Amino acid sequence: MIRLRLWCLLVFLPVASLFAQEQVLTKEEAVALALENNFGILVANNNLKVAENNQNILNSGFLPSLTGNAGGNYDISNQEATFQDGNVRAIDGAETTRYNASLNLNYTLFDGMGRWYDYKRLKEQYNLSELETRETIETTILQLFTVYFEAARLTENIQVLQETFSNTKNRLQRAAYGFEFGQNNKLDVLNAEVDLVNDSINLMNERQTYRNTKRDLNLLLNRELQLGFEVDTVIGFTDPLRLEAFLEDGIVNNVRILQAEQNIKINGYTLKSNKSVFLPTLGLTGAYGWNQGNFPATNFLASNNSTGFSAGLNLTWNLFDGGTGITQVKNAKLLLENQETLQEQISQEVRRDIANAKDDYMNRLQIFNLQQQNVLTAENNYNRSSEQYKLGQITSVELRQAQINLLNAQTNKNFAKYDAKLAELQLLQLTGQLLNVEL
Repeated sequence: MIRLRLWCLLVFLPVASLFAQEQVLTKEEAVALALENNFGILVANNNLKVAENNQNILNSGFLPSLTGNAGGNYDISNQEATFQDGNVRAIDGAETTRYNASLNLNYTLFDGMGRWYDYKRLKEQYNLSELETRETIETTILQLFTVYFEAARLTENIQVLQETFSNTKNRLQRAAYGFEFGQNNKLDVLNAEVDLVNDSINLMNERQTYRNTKRDLNLLLNRELQLGFEVDTVIGFTDPLRLEAFLEDGIVNNVRILQAEQNIKINGYTLKSNKSVFLPTLGLTGAYGWNQGNFPATNFLASNNSTGFSAGLNLTWNLFDGGTGITQVKNAKLLLENQETLQEQISQEVRRDIANAKDDYMNRLQIFNLQQQNVLTAENNYNRSSEQYKLGQITSVELRQAQINLLNAQTNKNFAKYDAKLAELQLLQLTGQLLNVEL
């Protein structure tokens, strides 16, 4: 009996502390924390900001450039000047100073529509970055729930193993009392002790796996790894009618399909931009300048000072660039054709993936329903076996087999439950609805 109490201290106290005074981390809170803190999502959001900066008017080439220039020169030299009347003037250490400043404006009025198509391309590149960010978020959320549901499954498994341990402990007590009063032999006691050791080991291993899984979840949420919490084990499945509506528009909303469409638009604008090399460029230049100079006596002028505006138009037409422009246009056409071909391939793959995911989800859901029924059968069988054991109609080995059957049925049901939910989430991701439904 002393050994039995020792097992209670070693197993039940750690299990109790595992779930005591820990706040429940709901699925909604987990998603919110992931969106705010997850490393991958943070990087994706920064990449989206880069794309947003790139598609700004400041990066379009439509605005003029304004530059300021200023300078000064100082010259000292020995000079000898002979004038037209024959006079000669020589100066040692003649000083000359010159100063200048100007504002210069350059603006491209027309460049063959190249910058316009580049600007449109950057807009579509930003839209593509949004889709890439969405894909990162969807992948992260799916990864999050893979770990979250694993923690939930382990939570329920621990509860099942704890109940199994409790039943085995009660059997050991009954066998020990029966042996003391001569109602059974020592073998029943030894069998119960062995089973209690096995149950305690299973419980300890499951508890360790649960702790590791919680650390994995904290890592995904970018939190303190040792932060304690519980998870919500209640889940619901999407209404079949609503899920069917999602499937009808699955191809339209799939993120891979949308990315392929964006890539076609981007390559289309790249092709049009490259064609601008065949057209002339018209530019406007303007300047406001100030110049001042101070000269020695050998110069006709003692000093001069000038300020004023200047403006001009320039036309540039690259009539032949050695074939570089033609080559770029040909390559751009081929890249556009590749993107169109890739879109067809992706479309076929997505249709296949959605069909497979739908069948997989329906299959796992049916398995879950069967496992629920199997638990009821195993519970009924164990309860009957327990009563027969108390009456001495079956052996402890037969009771243990019924107990193992119940344990397996319960853990298999837990696995099937979350396996089916993950299959549903994968289907929702493929149909583009993962971020639009309550999880």
